[in-house]
Amino acid sequence: MPSSRPYRPAWWLPDPHSATLWGRLGRREPRLPVRTERWDTPDGDFVELARLDGQRGPDSPRLLLFHGLEGGVHSHYARAMFREARSRGWAADLLLFRTCGSEPNRLPRSYHSGETSDPLWVVRQLVTAFPNAPLGLMGVSLGGNVLCKMLGEEGDALPAQVRGAVAMSVPFDLAEASRYIGRGFGAVYEKFFLKSLIPKALAKISRHPELAPLQVVRQARTLWQFDDAFTAPLHGFRDAADYYARASSLPYLSRIQRPTLLLSAVDDPFLPPAVLDRVRTELAGNSAVEMEFPARGGHVGFTSYSGPLTPWYYGEWRAAEFLGRRMEPRGAAL
Repeated sequence: MPSSRPYRPAWWLPDPHSATLWGRLGRREPRLPVRTERWDTPDGDFVELARLDGQRGPDSPRLLLFHGLEGGVHSHYARAMFREARSRGWAADLLLFRTCGSEPNRLPRSYHSGETSDPLWVVRQLVTAFPNAPLGLMGVSLGGNVLCKMLGEEGDALPAQVRGAVAMSVPFDLAEASRYIGRGFGAVYEKFFLKSLIPKALAKISRHPELAPLQVVRQARTLWQFDDAFTAPLHGFRDAADYYARASSLPYLSRIQRPTLLLSAVDDPFLPPAVLDRVRTELAGNSAVEMEFPARGGHVGFTSYSGPLTPWYYGEWRAAEFLGRRMEPRGAAL
């Protein structure tokens, strides 16, 4: 179903890089009463959740958000989705993947683009704790790949409380995305990610001496090299190519059975446009999934406007609108 408000790309963000960087450099989101909880996982580790209480009691509709690479509470889209949730009276939770919380996780394992066991476990914990609350899922970038893969893996086996999902700016083909991101100005994004990924990996190696052979990660200069040296061997993949092939969400899209919106811009500097054509082909005949691929928007950008220099953040609003139509009992979502 089309959006009830049109998306008009902000004219003052004329290229994919300005549209992408505006979210980090230009957006301002209010501080909300979000608290952090630590949940012990069945394997003896823990994850953290940033949580916003609902305003309608325990049966409030709930949003569960999965963040992108090295994301967290500081991410502009996370703050925006908390804002959207609060404006509708929903509860909201942001799963902080292992190593992305307030302190390092206990076990050697980390998080990666195809790791769905923690997200699925958190979904099940939430529906057990709030059995009468409809649940909407959202994943952004890496978290969107995780979400799409989980939706495809589980199909109709997901708990009935899961009413819908939104995946924004997904790197559906991880190998293509990894090769594409470092081109031209995109090398800035790659260096930005590596600036936190490599020190975090080395710190993990120092805490777990059995990981000493992975110290070659300090020589990584691209995300492919980082995943080849660290992510893949740490999580049981042969190499980066094997990891990308097995963790990419593209092959799982046709199996999605819950109402899902895929929102990606054709000019996303993290993904070749041709991959979106393959997504369309993969989803031909799957009525559960809506695709919205505007020409402009950058990566997790989608800044629109309601007047001159008056930004309106379409992406997060559209996600909340889509989920609200499925979580609100009488279409009460704003």
